[in-house]
Amino acid sequence: MSTVNPSPLWQPTPERIAHARITKFQAWAAEHHGAPAHGGYAALHRWSVDELDTFWKAVTEWFDVRFSTPYARVLGDRSMPGAEWFPGATLNYAEHALRAAGTRADEPALLYVDETHEPTPVSWSELRRQVGSLAAELRALGVRPGDRVSGYLPNVPQAVVALLATAAVGAVWTSCAPDFGARSVLDRFQQVEPVVLFTVDGYRYGGKEHDRRDVVAQLRGELPTLRAVVHIPLLGTEAPEGALDWSTLTSADVDPVFEPVPFDHPLWVLYSSGTTGLPKAIVQSQGGILVEHLKQLGLHCDLGTEDRFFWYTSTGWMMWNFLVSGLLTGTTIVLYDGSPGHPDTGAQWRIAERTGATLFGTSAAYVMACRKAEVHPSRDADLTRVRCVATTGSPLPPDGFRWLHDEVSEDLWIASVSGGTDVCSCFAGAVPTLPVYIGELQAAGLGTDLQSWDASGRPVTDEVGELVVTNPMPSMPVRFWNDPDGSRYHDSYFDTYPGVWRHGDWITVTARDSVVIHGRSDSTLNRQGVRMGSADIYEAVERLPEIKESLVIGVEQPDGGYWMPLFVHLAPGAELDEALLDRIKRTIREQLSPRHVPDEVIEVPGVPHTLTGKRIEVPVKRLLQGTPLDKAVNAGSVDDVELLKFYERLARERG
Repeated sequence: MSTVNPSPLWQPTPERIAHARITKFQAWAAEHHGAPAHGGYAALHRWSVDELDTFWKAVTEWFDVRFSTPYARVLGDRSMPGAEWFPGATLNYAEHALRAAGTRADEPALLYVDETHEPTPVSWSELRRQVGSLAAELRALGVRPGDRVSGYLPNVPQAVVALLATAAVGAVWTSCAPDFGARSVLDRFQQVEPVVLFTVDGYRYGGKEHDRRDVVAQLRGELPTLRAVVHIPLLGTEAPEGALDWSTLTSADVDPVFEPVPFDHPLWVLYSSGTTGLPKAIVQSQGGILVEHLKQLGLHCDLGTEDRFFWYTSTGWMMWNFLVSGLLTGTTIVLYDGSPGHPDTGAQWRIAERTGATLFGTSAAYVMACRKAEVHPSRDADLTRVRCVATTGSPLPPDGFRWLHDEVSEDLWIASVSGGTDVCSCFAGAVPTLPVYIGELQAAGLGTDLQSWDASGRPVTDEVGELVVTNPMPSMPVRFWNDPDGSRYHDSYFDTYPGVWRHGDWITVTARDSVVIHGRSDSTLNRQGVRMGSADIYEAVERLPEIKESLVIGVEQPDGGYWMPLFVHLAPGAELDEALLDRIKRTIREQLSPRHVPDEVIEVPGVPHTLTGKRIEVPVKRLLQGTPLDKAVNAGSVDDVELLKFYERLARERG
């Protein structure tokens, strides 16, 4: 791909660069740790990966990480998998998340918003009090360090309190959103055997109430390790028999007691989308998440005590855990529980306005939906406090960059970021001191030696290659749950290039050190030896107003041939006639290449997604290759299994 001297869409002003926390960190690290004083971000990044131990030591000092017992060294063993971070150290994540209560007791730690869009504040002192009360009650219930505590909860303040109380005790948190069905939840929670379950009676979404008491009853019946169930009456119902009442457990006025735990002690378990087999139960550590999120949120996202941090997410997605970590930087976090498009597509922008968000995070899909619906954010809402809009979930297409620039603000920092549940952080994305180029992530993160490798394991520039990370990151999993010999963990990331993390994305690292994401490498399109990213095709096709969503699959045939169909979900009233077919093919040919033009364009009733909203490509490919549905996909991980039956039927019809 060509990256020859395009003009940036946005550049930070000299004042903005001077005031950025990352600039101040660089000057301090130059004085105290030998970091380069000049050369800007590129020089700082090079130092952070060349001097990995010194960089992470500097991060802990800059953010005043409180070690209850000191560490012997920064990196004991640096091999991957199995890197040993800060051996000997003990600390507590929740203690750091609640530190601002000491200086800003009456200011809001949380702003909770439901579909009425009326923000409700929870002060730092009240958050700390509730965490103290609940942590004491968990200990009284016999919860000990290492025990698992689970939440079947929406994005509400009680979920934050429960996570922090669990961490304070040294127990291990895990959560699912209440739109997950019983089977999906059990596929996750049964793996980790929780001793406590926090539940709601239901939730509100799209203007409707959704009763979940039957699902909760099923969870209670099929999680035999539970010692206690805590009922949160979001819809106002009585606690079921044998359940404890939330308000009783959080009514005491006691200071939290923070259990000092080893740096690598489990903080939470997250789950991969698990479209085949059971979801991977990914264990991340208290210390690893603490220092990685301080770096990511404090330096890359430039968040501090005067900021308000809103990211549209649910408790079933790693971005919720990332959002909660905004508390580490003393930032007020915004919790929105409801539909992203209620009562209309522009709803999230009005929430950003009502809460005074300074960093607003959302999905690339939402941005493109706003563009398609002709939403005008800055015309319809006062977004003068929003200085950064960040997107993730899928690559933000060039049209998304242009639309945000034109419709929100010309002085808008657009941070397209890419990471993964696997590290609960970003490999590349936001840098407040760098320009933004259309269609590109600004740079790799500090301490992250991100490279693009060809099949031989050679780094390439301005070419498509595999996303690899060649040195350990503190938030990489300490292990997978129920993976005693580590083989599943090893095979997930280290099978292709021994000792090097291969993430499974196609990327281009440009000559300017910016990054372009092309899509998953395990579902890569490969025609006549030329690799193509599916995201490039989606970007071109979904500009057409008739196309609601699309899915492109490359299928190797038994006879050695290659079939590349494009499935299109049409907008209401659209028809896949010859004129539209011709326009789809012409658009792809002109904007990409003749090689990108699909063999067939097929109308479908919908595009299947994971529960966290990602298009499902690999299982559809398996279905088209003749794999039975129950073997091709874990039904509990899909938003609409019925949609998959269309692709299974199509495969049968094609023989």
